[in-house]
Amino acid sequence: MTKKQGFLYRVYDLYADGFRHMTLGRTLWAVILIKLFIMFAILKVFFFPDFIKQHAPEGGESDYVATEMIDRAANK
Repeated sequence: MTKKQGFLYRVYDLYADGFRHMTLGRTLWAVILIKLFIMFAILKVFFFPDFIKQHAPEGGESDYVATEMIDRAANK
C-alpha cells in the first residue's frame, strides 16, 4: 500500500474531505454565492455605469485610458 505524502495531495485531501462531510456549510456556501451574485451581477448594472464606453470613442478605449493616465500623472 503506497501512502501519498505530497503537500499538494494532503491539502487537496483536506479540502475534499471537508466539503464531502459538510452539512451546515453547504447552506452557508449557498448564501455566500447568492450574495456574490447580487453584488457583482445586479449592483454593477444599476450603480456602476460603463464610464469608458461613455467617454471614449469606439475603438479608442485604450488611447483614452492611456491619455487619462498620463494627464493625471503629470498633474500630480
